[in-house]
Amino acid sequence: QVQVVESGGGLVQVGGSLRLSCVASGRTFSDYAMGWFRQAPGKRRTFVATINASNGTIAEESVKGRFTISRDNAKNTMYLQMDSLKPEDTAVYYCAVRTSGVGRTLYIMADTYEYWGQGTRVTVSS
Repeated sequence: QVQVVESGGGLVQVGGSLRLSCVASGRTFSDYAMGWFRQAPGKRRTFVATINASNGTIAEESVKGRFTISRDNAKNTMYLQMDSLKPEDTAVYYCAVRTSGVGRTLYIMADTYEYWGQGTRVTVSS
């Protein structure tokens, strides 16, 4: 069982920045694929960005150039640096972990992840 805990959400003005963190338990964190998803009020959960065990990344089109995903294997932590925030970025952000068969694959579908955090809320005010 992998424990997943997000932090770093909050209230920020348009154009501001936040950095989300996700800590995942386990001795083989460096082998995990990690992802960020978000769910806006009244909408379904959608993909934001992912990073694989080889530090390959991919991000959803609307956040490219504004959000940066990274990981620190020594700290069992993944990050999402969010800059130039917009009101449409308002959502609960979830961290997702996949531990099996990762390799260089970049996983963008929510149902490919095994473990999830409880979410951290981001509100961007105009």
